[in-house]
Amino acid sequence: MHPGGTHIYFVGDPNDHMVMIDSGEPYRAWTNQILEYYSELGNPKISSILITHGHGDHIGGLDRLQERMNCPVRCHPKLAPTLIQRLGEHCVVKLKSQELIPIGGQASLRALFTPGHEEDHICYSLKSDKVLFSGDTILGNSSSSVRNLKQYLSTLEIMARQKPNIICPGHGDIITNGQQKIQWYIDHRLAREAQILKALENGPVTIEESINLVYPKNLRKNLRNSAARNIHTHLAKLKEEGRIQESDSKYSLA
Repeated sequence: MHPGGTHIYFVGDPNDHMVMIDSGEPYRAWTNQILEYYSELGNPKISSILITHGHGDHIGGLDRLQERMNCPVRCHPKLAPTLIQRLGEHCVVKLKSQELIPIGGQASLRALFTPGHEEDHICYSLKSDKVLFSGDTILGNSSSSVRNLKQYLSTLEIMARQKPNIICPGHGDIITNGQQKIQWYIDHRLAREAQILKALENGPVTIEESINLVYPKNLRKNLRNSAARNIHTHLAKLKEEGRIQESDSKYSLA
C-alpha cells in the first residue's frame, strides 16, 4: 500500500535503554531487516515495543521481535485483546492516556491517544527534542485515510499543541516543518468540508454525484473510490453534528 513500507523507530539511549516504535510489515524479510539493524545498534536493552495502531503493516512479526528483545509490548487498551491473543497476556501492557514512557538517558515519550485514522491510534511525543511520532495520523508524502473525521480533527488539534519541529510518520519522508504540516492537514480537511457544504446548497446529492461537484471533472477513474470514501467520512461527520441529513442515500443540508 505504501511504497517503502512502514517505518520502524528505535528511540532512546543505546547505552542505557531504548524503545522500538511499531514492528512493521508482516513479512519474514522485513522482520529480519529489523533484527539485523538491532544487532548493528549493539543489541541494546529494549524496555518496550510501542505500537501506534493495530493495522497489519504496523504489527507484523511482533511475536519474533518481542521474543528476541524480551520486553513488553505496549499499546492502546482497545488493541490489547488482539495482541494478547497473539502474544499471551503476560507480554502485553496497556498504555494510559498521557502516560510518560522512559526511554533511557533521563528522557521520556508521552503517549497521546489520537483516534481518527483508527480508534486504537496512539502518537508518541518526545517533547524535549520537539519530535512527534505520528503513526498513520500524518504521513510524509500524502494525506492519511480517516475512519472518523470528527475524532481526527480533534486529534490534529492535540498534535498541534505539541508544537513539534520534526514529525516521524509511519510512512513517507521525515517532516521537518512539523507545525506547518499539521496546520496544512487541518486546513485541507476544513476546505474539503466547505466544498461539500457548498455542493449541497443546490439540493440533495448522492456520494457519487458529490464527487463530480467537489473533485476535478477529469479525476482519474482509479481515484474515484478513494474520493468517495473521503467524501463519505466528511458527510458522516456533518451528519453526526446535525448539519446535514440523509434520506434514500441522498444527503442534504439540515
